[in-house]
Amino acid sequence: MKTILKSVAAAGLMLAAATPAIAQAQAAAGPLVPGLAVADLDGVVANSHAYKTAQSQRPTTYKPQLDQAEARRKAIVAQVTPLVEKFNKDRAAPTPNQAALQTQAQQIQQIQQAGEQELRQILQPVGMSEAYVQEQIADKLDAAVKAAMAKKKISLLLSPQAVTAFNNNGYNISQDIVNELNTLIPSATLVPPAGWEPREVREQRAQQQAAQGQAPAAPATTTTQPSGR
Repeated sequence: MKTILKSVAAAGLMLAAATPAIAQAQAAAGPLVPGLAVADLDGVVANSHAYKTAQSQRPTTYKPQLDQAEARRKAIVAQVTPLVEKFNKDRAAPTPNQAALQTQAQQIQQIQQAGEQELRQILQPVGMSEAYVQEQIADKLDAAVKAAMAKKKISLLLSPQAVTAFNNNGYNISQDIVNELNTLIPSATLVPPAGWEPREVREQRAQQQAAQGQAPAAPATTTTQPSGR
């Protein structure tokens, strides 16, 4: 679960960074190759109304957890800082006690590791919310891509990373996919239902059960509601 939450956090940062990457399609500067287009799907998700709305609502909905994590972080820093200062002072002595330095270093490391684990636990609901929103949008992304391709008569869609360069923004249908996605999922449910787990966890459990000859549990479904709360 810790790995899942780290991946979720990383995914959230990547999407946030991709937000300004999408530009509106402009008038063609030259001839286009019929049926060919590019789209930044990470940027599409980040620019969708459902994702941006969830991002704006999450700090309010999860304010208790975020405030608790920040207060605990400050307390950990206040606890560790004098220990680090003492360690540095003792290490700079003419004849430092290596055994004592070793003990001090281990103490500092233990406090930091315990603090990181505690912060992850406090912020787990926030990470689960991020994963839940992204999964709801991902469930509609394929349909949005197909709809945009059909309207633009696109037969081959490439990611920007697969193209060395192109100087005609008419190839970029990212915004067209965003428009379709906004229609398919105008908002996402911010708070996951009780017992919900990310798709990766569900799939891993199903594989383990299949290997053990057990019937897989019924998969949890993502439900989109009008309200983001």
